[in-house]
Amino acid sequence: MAQQNLSCHHEELMGFFYNNSGADDKWDTTQLILVQVVGSLFCCFILVSNAMVIAAVITNKRFHYPFYYLLANLAASDFLAGIAYVYLMFNTGPVSRTLTVKGYFIRQGLLDVSLSASLANLLVIALERYISVMNWKVHSNLTKRRVTLLIVLVWAISIFMGAVPSLGWNCICNLSDCSQLAPIFSRSYLVFWSVSNLVVFLVMVVIYMRIYAYVKKKTSILMPHTSGSINRKRTPIKLIKTVMVVLGAFVICWTPGLVVLLLDGLNCKACNVMKLKRWLLLLAVLNSVMNPCIYSYKDEEMWMTFKNLLRCIGNGTRRQRSTKANSRPLSSGQDTGNSQPPSEEMKNDNQGILKT
Repeated sequence: MAQQNLSCHHEELMGFFYNNSGADDKWDTTQLILVQVVGSLFCCFILVSNAMVIAAVITNKRFHYPFYYLLANLAASDFLAGIAYVYLMFNTGPVSRTLTVKGYFIRQGLLDVSLSASLANLLVIALERYISVMNWKVHSNLTKRRVTLLIVLVWAISIFMGAVPSLGWNCICNLSDCSQLAPIFSRSYLVFWSVSNLVVFLVMVVIYMRIYAYVKKKTSILMPHTSGSINRKRTPIKLIKTVMVVLGAFVICWTPGLVVLLLDGLNCKACNVMKLKRWLLLLAVLNSVMNPCIYSYKDEEMWMTFKNLLRCIGNGTRRQRSTKANSRPLSSGQDTGNSQPPSEEMKNDNQGILKT
């Protein structure tokens, strides 16, 4: 055992580690093609829709506030998740056994970075909402510089978390500690990863429960002193509802996967975690599909900006077509019809027009 622990297997292909962990990840050809086709459609929607969210925040001056900057950063993490899913789909099944250790680290690292970025963004948004609600303002007083620093910090932490296994926390030199779901990841790392994310989930739920209780109390105090109902569009309530729906979708889609990772990290032999792997991946993809739909459904201004962007794209396409049509060279028939020299009568008429 000591000799096995001292020997490392950096040059082995992933098939060696799959056999070592006993992970049975076989795919039928039809099933694999179906997953790749359907997954590709989902990923195209994820990339296009989240790019539109980022473009909407950039182009619409009404979105130039800390909350929407952080929301655009969340869309950027979903955009990265779409890229990670595309890379994963075409490097899974039989192909996954032919990957090198470095290739597998890249595949899993993209997923881990996107998940960490989404989670960190939601936590930062929760704190921003907490600050604004406690001051009873629609938007917080965070400056652009502080928001930029928060965004940079989110991505720095996410990249570090995604790179941890490749930096040494793996089982390449200790095969007895390898997990089934990720054959070169240590079971101790899976326990750390899943527990830390579940703790962050719990912290965000507590923050939003605190926000909801405060808003409810504040509203009940203000209602007797107002002539009518409180305009919800001018209070933090509307944005809180949007974020709570996004957070709820994230927790529902990712909690089962994190629990299964935790069971694998605890070396649960009777749990049969490999059978749940594909369904959990589908849940993760659905979460990135749902977020842009939630933004547009819960925020009328966002939906109107989406429609304006689509109109601009359509008008730009029409202008490009008309420009190409106008700049198109004449056909050979038209050239020969107009290539004859003008007659004397036409010359005299032209001279008369110029004199006049």
